[in-house]
Amino acid sequence: MVDSRSRPDACPGALQVHQAADGALARVRLPGGVLTSTQLQTLAESAGDLGNGEIELTSRGNAQLRAVRDPQEFARRLAGAGLLPSETHERVRNILVSPLTGRIGGVADLRDLVDELDRTLCADAALADLPGRTLFTLDDGRGDVSALGGDFGVHAVSETEVALVLAGRDSGARIAATESVTVLLDAARVFLELRDRHWRLSEIADGVDRVLSALTLAPTADPVSGFDEHRAPIGWLDQPDGNVTLGGGLAFGILHARLAEFLAAVEKPVIVTPWKSVLLCDLDEWSAEQVVRVLAPMGLIFDENSPWLNVSACTGQPGCEKALADVRSDARDAVASGELPVEGRQHWSGCERCCGRPKGEVADVVATETGYRVEEP
Repeated sequence: MVDSRSRPDACPGALQVHQAADGALARVRLPGGVLTSTQLQTLAESAGDLGNGEIELTSRGNAQLRAVRDPQEFARRLAGAGLLPSETHERVRNILVSPLTGRIGGVADLRDLVDELDRTLCADAALADLPGRTLFTLDDGRGDVSALGGDFGVHAVSETEVALVLAGRDSGARIAATESVTVLLDAARVFLELRDRHWRLSEIADGVDRVLSALTLAPTADPVSGFDEHRAPIGWLDQPDGNVTLGGGLAFGILHARLAEFLAAVEKPVIVTPWKSVLLCDLDEWSAEQVVRVLAPMGLIFDENSPWLNVSACTGQPGCEKALADVRSDARDAVASGELPVEGRQHWSGCERCCGRPKGEVADVVATETGYRVEEP
């Protein structure tokens, strides 16, 4: 059955905040997950001055602050740091790119496409009407972000050619990499004409075929075989240029303001990944060693075998009024005691909605009135 929504799109942003049980929640879009040192410092200071002292990372490579006491001041700070380039389009700037593109692996370097797509998206007034859940994906051929179910995406099949990904699957159409932004935004415009009250392209009957027809494109190649689920790149990652990228995980995807300030002080590019981790890029070996020595004790996880990397959780109590338990506290105790209810990936939820559940094979640990119910994949 096709799902149609009759209520307005309430997806939060930096200007349209969500009133949660613990106060205003503001979400900041980070196209490609990229943050400069100055921007990260702004988020860190805002989390401390205006929020609860934490920056929450999201599964779309974005960031959000909870319990924001002065949303207008927060928006002013974001604008000053270049994190709010468009007031009209800020909720639709959901752009994921393979986090390591251009540095390690991949078929093509897609970093320049992020800025081009973001600028062109914001320059089209009509595209401000896209739902806040719309997702663009730019995959450099390794299959990491194509697997995340974007509405409109490209997947590099060579340095000069990309597959057009629609509703999370390869449509079979092939286009020049240089045409990526034009085709993606044309597809988004077609979606606006078709969408009625639907929020995602996948919810529209024959949506992929209808978009291809409107774009006068057709399948010309066998689709790339099923996109594989990826995990966060963690630890010491050698770049071909001799530098190092450090991949750091975070318990529940929470970046504490003090840790964020230390990351910003390194003055190297920071990338927020859709697995709620961070990459600190372009370090020389000596600097990378110092970062690990200082930031690991502060909570940045560089061990790819850490049990924390298998455990995710929704907000739970007291931040969510629908939650039946303080799931993060309970999950934290379970990790510390070594008594997790199930092996492998698991998501702890405060209610049946299972908000924030990652894609793929994940066990559900769901709070009920009488305790936790475990559902294995």
